[in-house]
Amino acid sequence: MFGSTFLAAADAAGAVKAAVPAVPAAPKVTATLNPEVLRQLGAFQFHNKTPLQTNAPWLTHTFAALFLVLAVGLVLLLACQTTKQEGLSGTLGGRVESNYRPRLGFDQQLARLTSYVALGMVFFAVVLSITGI
Repeated sequence: MFGSTFLAAADAAGAVKAAVPAVPAAPKVTATLNPEVLRQLGAFQFHNKTPLQTNAPWLTHTFAALFLVLAVGLVLLLACQTTKQEGLSGTLGGRVESNYRPRLGFDQQLARLTSYVALGMVFFAVVLSITGI
């Protein structure tokens, strides 16, 4: 009934269990590289470095760190902003601002700071793409 690879056995309760034959373990294989091949792989460069990466790696890493700081700052600034004109009335009515006030409020200062951080992030993104990091 089960074929030649399975054996049926009954336990004390009378339930039939199929015994599966053991699968032989796979042999352990270890691979080692030829020392000559290993030396060639160590000398191989996967991409060409730009002159700025070669001569001033600290500068490219500083640009990358500033880019990351600006990205996190932009996310935080966008999360802190509140919209006063939500919904359809704000869309149709537009913004009501007065040009007669000499000092900006907190929301306007936050919006201005957010735009500066966004521009800085775009600038460093362009610089990083040119330097090739």
